[in-house]
Amino acid sequence: MKKKFKRIRRKRGSKTNLYFDSNTHDAIVKFQNSECKKEKSKTYIDEIFPAFDKLVENLIFIHGFSKPFGGHESLKSDCVTFLYETLEKFDPSRGTKAFSYFNVVAKNWLIIQSKKRIKSNRRHVSIDDILSLSHGDKLAIETHKTVPAQDSKIIKRESIESLFQLMENIRERLKNENEIACMEAIITLFKNIEDLDLLNKRAVFVYMRDLSNLNPKQLSVAMSVIRKHYKDLLKTGDFDVFF
Repeated sequence: MKKKFKRIRRKRGSKTNLYFDSNTHDAIVKFQNSECKKEKSKTYIDEIFPAFDKLVENLIFIHGFSKPFGGHESLKSDCVTFLYETLEKFDPSRGTKAFSYFNVVAKNWLIIQSKKRIKSNRRHVSIDDILSLSHGDKLAIETHKTVPAQDSKIIKRESIESLFQLMENIRERLKNENEIACMEAIITLFKNIEDLDLLNKRAVFVYMRDLSNLNPKQLSVAMSVIRKHYKDLLKTGDFDVFF
C-alpha cells in the first residue's frame, strides 16, 4: 500500500520571510564600495549584521556546534565578528551569491573552532570533578604533584647542554652540503622542540625535510652519515647524554 504524502501549498501573494536575501547581498556590495566610515557602519548595523547574526545562529543550532562550548552566545558573537572581518574578501564579480559565500565561511569557522575545543577538552581534566577522573588521570595528577629533585634538574640541564655540544661537534665533522643542511635542521628541531606539536616519526621527517630543503632520499643518506658520527662520538665518553 503506497503512502500518501500531503502536499503543502502556499497561498498566493504570500512571501517567505528570508533573513539573508538579495537586499543583504546588495547591502554588502554597497558596504564594500562606500568610502564613508559612517555610511559603512550604518549599512553594516542596519542591513548586514541582522543577517549575519541569524545565519550563524541557525548554523550553530542545526549542526550542534554549541555542544563543546556549553553555550552559544560567545561562539555566535566571535563568528559574526569573523564574518565582519571577511566582508572585504567577498568578490561579487564572480557571480557567487553573498549568502552562499558567507554560509560556507561561517560553517568552516565553526567546524575549526569546534574541533579545537574538543581537542582541548580531551587534553584537560578537572581536578575538582573526582568522579569523572579515570585511573590514568588520577595517576597522572599524583605524579605531577611530585617536584623533581634539584640534582635531577641539574643533570637534565647538563645533559641537554652536552647534547647540543655533541651536535655542534658532528656539524664540524661534516663536509657534504646535504649532510650539513640535515644537521642544521636537526639542531633547529631540538632548539624548538617545546614549541612543536609533532606526534609521530612521519611528522618529524616532514618537518626535517622542509627545514633542510632536501628530498627524502638525500635526507635519508645524510641521516645515515650523521648517525655514524653520533655513535663514534658517544664511544669517546666525552658526552653524557641521558634521555
